[in-house]
Amino acid sequence: MTRPVTPTKVTTLTTSDPSFHTPPMTNPLRNVALVAHVDHGKTTLVDALLRATGTFAAHQQVVDRVMDSNDQERERGITILAKAASITWKGTKINLVDTPGHADFGGEVERALTMVDGILLLVDAAEGPLPQTRYVLQKALARDLPAIVVINKVDRGDARAQEVLDEVYQLFIDLEAADHHIEFEVISAVAREGRAMVGLGMPPVDADLSPLLDTILSRIPAPDGDPNAPLQALVTNLDASEYLGRLAVGRIYQGALRKGEMVALLEEEFVEGQPPLKRRLAQLMAYSGVGRVEQDELFAGDLFVVAGFPEVEIGDTIASTDNPVPLPRLMVDEPVLRMTFGVNTSPFAGRDGKYLTSRHLLDRLHKEVLGNVSIKLHPTDSAEVMEVAGRGELQLAVLIESMRREGFELQVSRPEVITKEVNGKKFEPLERGVCDVPDEHVGAVTQALAPRKGRVVDLRPGDPGRSVITFECPSRGLIGFRSLLLTVTRGTAMLHQHHAGWMPWCGDLPHRTGGAMISDREGMVTAYALDNLQLRGTLFVEPGDKTYEGMVIGESARGDEMVVNAVRAKEKNNIRTHSHDDGVKLAAPVIHTLETAIEWIAEDELVEITPKTIRIRKRHLGLEDRRKANKKTG
Repeated sequence: MTRPVTPTKVTTLTTSDPSFHTPPMTNPLRNVALVAHVDHGKTTLVDALLRATGTFAAHQQVVDRVMDSNDQERERGITILAKAASITWKGTKINLVDTPGHADFGGEVERALTMVDGILLLVDAAEGPLPQTRYVLQKALARDLPAIVVINKVDRGDARAQEVLDEVYQLFIDLEAADHHIEFEVISAVAREGRAMVGLGMPPVDADLSPLLDTILSRIPAPDGDPNAPLQALVTNLDASEYLGRLAVGRIYQGALRKGEMVALLEEEFVEGQPPLKRRLAQLMAYSGVGRVEQDELFAGDLFVVAGFPEVEIGDTIASTDNPVPLPRLMVDEPVLRMTFGVNTSPFAGRDGKYLTSRHLLDRLHKEVLGNVSIKLHPTDSAEVMEVAGRGELQLAVLIESMRREGFELQVSRPEVITKEVNGKKFEPLERGVCDVPDEHVGAVTQALAPRKGRVVDLRPGDPGRSVITFECPSRGLIGFRSLLLTVTRGTAMLHQHHAGWMPWCGDLPHRTGGAMISDREGMVTAYALDNLQLRGTLFVEPGDKTYEGMVIGESARGDEMVVNAVRAKEKNNIRTHSHDDGVKLAAPVIHTLETAIEWIAEDELVEITPKTIRIRKRHLGLEDRRKANKKTG
């Protein structure tokens, strides 16, 4: 799994040099990342490339989107974690790095780009370049990575390949790409069927992915690191093994890694001139197909997985012990949203989960930070509560859902934006969104944006009968906007958004219109009590559910909070009337998902999350405690 030394590198060295080792002259190498907007076909294309190159045996049963191995990735239909696989084509090993398409997981994209020498930029033949296309291309151009543009899904009935290609050229120009970047190769593909051709058009029925694979070999440069120089390897990801402990994943930039050799680990605090931390490589692995195989040595340009470094973190450099020189640390965009994660303190705590204490919670969050460079942790006044900052609601919701499935019980606050001061003025994050809606709902979307201080910057026709609205809005205004958008468009809208810089603080923004309907006691909810309460608002519970004092069981029709008895049973007496004996008819309750609950709550409320239930509660459960807290905050 090694690659040849280029002649120019060899001629600079002499065989009398004791440090001179010539790697085997076999298996040249290419490292390429697949980047695109969400749902434009990256993971599907990786599947097709793995099949086309014989990585899977003919009899092997393989699920679709094999790279989306995480449960939430398969359920949500998105890629969350950047992952690598390798294929071999005409004697050349090609490492493929599949990246997420959502802006919330941009940290994964940035890490992936440090491992590769070029990108495949996928663009949907009908949708064209969208916000995340711009984002990932901007990151790739900043690293001076050459691109191959793949116009995917050219078999769609509404495909407009030529217009889309023109839009891609315009995107490169808008991003001020250099001439050598704009002279990219264009491939038309139907990734789902494994067909491709050079240029624009419909690949023949008998076509395969050979044109794309040949283009990767010709247009993506081989790694240019010197395998005979002192070792420099950057750790871009972390993994774990039950048998080997923590695993470091990354790329070798110079030199070679050899199993069993002593190497230096240069951590963030490392200062040149001081002795570095030294460790022996316990195990060395490379990617093969969708798995990993053990190797005795790997050279400059190779992607590696090594064991033997319990202290390693993302961004560290693995270097030679004789000449330890650190590589520039991995830098990612800063988080824009934060929320608190705390121990579950409700009366029902401990009934569903396995991990309940602050020690469990802190250990899990620290583990997440080690493997996710775009999430930050900050302590709070309470030892049982941590502040977690991330790129967006989706990223934080995925983390919470992962913890819930692992058996954690916790309570989280409403997301808040992270602000900063510029010339003495308060600034907040700005989001750019692109919304694809049916024509008849354009007015409803613009009306929903107006009170949130959103501004439409572009409106153009999309697919037949649909329009594409591009808007800018403070990040605060988009908390809860996705669910509102689906409501006003009857579930027909598609929304994509990404961070677009900073803007002056724009004042107060509206939240929900109704107040909380709060249970005043613990017990089991009755139909008799809900029959009266449903006239006063929208309910979140149904008969048979358990409730406790301070738990939010609905939203009142008015803005005021209501403290109610949801467990009241019908009095038993010997008086019977026809009206009293009628069966109770209740409207279906609103069942909150994790995302909708986080969006709905106010500052003085929390979402209680256990492996089995999601509840909304007040921070202070007792009525008197809430009154005291309100007096303190004015």
